[in-house]
Amino acid sequence: MKLFVPALLSMTTFASLPAFSQKLKNADKTAITAIQSHVNYLADDKLQGRRAGTPGEQLAADYITRQFTAIGLAPRGENGFLQPFSIDDGKEYGESSFLFIDGHEIPKDQFFVHPLSPEKAVEEMPSIALKEAGMPWFLDLAEEKQLNSGNPHFDLDADIISKAKAAAARGATGLIVFNDSEYVFNGKQKGETLPIPVLYVGKKTSDAYFADETTPVEIKFKTAFREKQRTGNNVIGYIDNGAPLTIVIGAHYDHLGYGEDGNSLMRTGAPQIHNGADDNASGTAALIELARMIKAKKDKSKAANYLFIAFSGEELGLFGSKYFVEHPTVPLNSIHYMINMDMVGRLNPTTRGITIGGYGTSPAWEKSMEGLPAGKFLAVKYDSSGTGPSDHTSFYRKDIPVLFFFTGTHADYHKPSDDADKLNAEGEYRIVQFIYQLIQHTPNTGKLAFLKTREQSTGTSTRFSVTLGIMPDYAYAGNGVHVDGVSEGRPAEKAGIQTGDVITRLGDFATPSVEEYMKALGKFKKGDKTTVTYKRGETEHEATVEF
Repeated sequence: MKLFVPALLSMTTFASLPAFSQKLKNADKTAITAIQSHVNYLADDKLQGRRAGTPGEQLAADYITRQFTAIGLAPRGENGFLQPFSIDDGKEYGESSFLFIDGHEIPKDQFFVHPLSPEKAVEEMPSIALKEAGMPWFLDLAEEKQLNSGNPHFDLDADIISKAKAAAARGATGLIVFNDSEYVFNGKQKGETLPIPVLYVGKKTSDAYFADETTPVEIKFKTAFREKQRTGNNVIGYIDNGAPLTIVIGAHYDHLGYGEDGNSLMRTGAPQIHNGADDNASGTAALIELARMIKAKKDKSKAANYLFIAFSGEELGLFGSKYFVEHPTVPLNSIHYMINMDMVGRLNPTTRGITIGGYGTSPAWEKSMEGLPAGKFLAVKYDSSGTGPSDHTSFYRKDIPVLFFFTGTHADYHKPSDDADKLNAEGEYRIVQFIYQLIQHTPNTGKLAFLKTREQSTGTSTRFSVTLGIMPDYAYAGNGVHVDGVSEGRPAEKAGIQTGDVITRLGDFATPSVEEYMKALGKFKKGDKTTVTYKRGETEHEATVEF
């Protein structure tokens, strides 16, 4: 799960909640054991955190496929049960880049290429003294930081980019940056290609070759990059009852791996496996058991078809679910509604609190949930919004009614401590029962009416004092922030920004990526006015926004 701040509009609490242990039949106990078993496997260290596009994710996909097969689901992916999709993994400067100084080859661990550098071969003999004269070719990070130590708005990376452009304007064919280890190669950095290559060299290299400022050095280098991609897989199973409508039930199964994508909340220490037992092995376990229960049902369930989707890439920004709705394996116009389960494994045994999002996406939900027997075990809080932290958002964007089940955040969220031994398997089973009964209680005679709701962010948990009111497309690999949705009445809509536009600048700040866009937002406060630059197709536009 990517974000975890629901905005609760109303709350229904069932008084005198009975103990979970009441009325447990053998079938119930079997299901509870199965839920725990699924989570134990999916959250085991051998899966190495199920990062999308890794062997650990593949092990998880294989497990889900085996479960779907044993239940009797039909494959409904693009490759059997699997629906592969590409994940942009940035680029690397790789084997074809090199650096020679005075005829000596510099090892790869002693230099790296700025990711926005052009691909180019350079051979020069510059004087190091040019640095002291304020001329191009050399830049010392330590000096730059010292000169700007009193400026709270100083951005070192932006300064390097500015210096590279200035050096190119004065005739430099490259820029050598003396790196004090603060900077490392960021292959996912986006932005306009720099006019000249920029190379960072480590202290060992700078001390060896650049200490004598009276002697020119011979520099030969080549900058070249290789695009990196990895492949994630949705796992999709189907029950075809020959009905006109299909109910989609989903949960993401990917997690953070070792936190390589920068989404861990563990800020110190050596990288550790993030097993993601609650987030979201729990939802995946619920998905498998719901599939088992619905497949076994002989009567009312047959009024609809069922599509069970284990999404990957959710932790990267809803990659898998967004890919599915753009490449559906059943017609989108046949989807009745979508139910999503994300972090349903930590039901508090005392408060029994669960949030159900998407309640406002159809007027039918109130009646469908009325009087469900399993509801007596739960204290339900309703959130009307159809958007938010997880994969249901992708379906809501296609005008499909959704529901989102979530038992709340906890101290182990996005940390290595989210382990299987903390699961409340019986509590999760009560949620599975509730969802199963809800499906039985929801009419299949015609598609549910869809309602638009207020918008809720699906971004990072960073707090800002302002918002533009857009839904960024995290899967977009181009330069800028692709707008996946626009909230009504917010600054972006008032400025005329539409879904599909690409925002490239906010005021003085370039926004080549979602991360840089978030940084730019942090520079503004309520009441500020600025400009927003965006592209619609090939045409660039500029508008004024007021936060």
